[in-house]
Amino acid sequence: MKSSSKQEPSLAQPLLRWYRRHKRDLPWRRTKDPYCVWLSEVMLQQTRVATVIPYYERFLEKFPTIDRLAVAPEQELLEVWSGLGYYRRARQMQAAARLIVSEYGSEFPPTYDGLKKLPGIGDYTAAAISSITRGEKRAVLDGNVIRVLTRLLDDDRDSGSASVRSDLQAQAQALIETAGPRSAGAFNQAMMELGATLCTPRKPQCLVCPLGEFCTARKRGTQSERPVKRPKAASEKLELAVAIVVKGRRLLVMQRPADAAVMAGFWEFPEVQGTELSDHGFQRIGIRLGEPLGLFRHAITFRDYKGVVYQARLAGRLSKGYRWVSLEELRSLPLTTISRKALAVAQRYPGKWRKPLDSAFPTT
Repeated sequence: MKSSSKQEPSLAQPLLRWYRRHKRDLPWRRTKDPYCVWLSEVMLQQTRVATVIPYYERFLEKFPTIDRLAVAPEQELLEVWSGLGYYRRARQMQAAARLIVSEYGSEFPPTYDGLKKLPGIGDYTAAAISSITRGEKRAVLDGNVIRVLTRLLDDDRDSGSASVRSDLQAQAQALIETAGPRSAGAFNQAMMELGATLCTPRKPQCLVCPLGEFCTARKRGTQSERPVKRPKAASEKLELAVAIVVKGRRLLVMQRPADAAVMAGFWEFPEVQGTELSDHGFQRIGIRLGEPLGLFRHAITFRDYKGVVYQARLAGRLSKGYRWVSLEELRSLPLTTISRKALAVAQRYPGKWRKPLDSAFPTT
């Protein structure tokens, strides 16, 4: 279903009024600094607001300017990002920062088209930065905006389709054009805020929605059926085992290769997956498993892992690539998400470990 031109001119104003009164006080909304807005938008991709806030604040404490980010050692960058996930985002940010410093004199390109030339900045991020910091009328299209639009229009097409998303992008652009000359950034943020707080996936709060009179799905009672999404492919069920090997105040770890497809350059505890979960899989790298300490779950894309954490000891020659690190050093290294989860499991059993391991990594 297409939107009608009659509703477009009057929709922006009630939305903006609602946003001014009810928007959440988020740290990145207190500034129009492109660096801060960019950082928040990158961190918020596929990550909840509550999770992002402390990472955002720590990141700016460590790298307060684009110049500081550009020259940061990668290990330092990954350590600050560690636990947030999707680590390619951090590397692309640094690549973009270096280009901004070297080619643009540490100033962000002033336009949407200029921003899109930077590594890792696509349509959505460029639209967010240019609208919020420069007032450029470029509509954003994320999951929240898609949900609002498909309900407003009662669009029953597959929202995952590229052609449907292109249509929705055009609809969003038509709507932002009706906003005031200085309201582009507020309009984009209002659409996202509406989807995040009222027009939610489940139990949308239609009675208090500022756009209720414009919403076709609400009038037809189909809001809970929008947006339409194709069923996700079934997750692949996999198993993995992680060995926590302690020697005095040191633990056994290795660094993932720089060309690894996933989490390149991160550190991890000894780990085997798939058919090698038996003790034999660890014996090949000189490790003898002891008592299992507990389980954890880990999901990434279409893989769903069931992890087992073992107490273990070195039973042979140290395999190439592994090294002992002190507890203090481990705290400063970027650990893979799997290793962080395994360490959290191990800490639930303080009686099985020497005191230094317990005290060095508090669980709270």
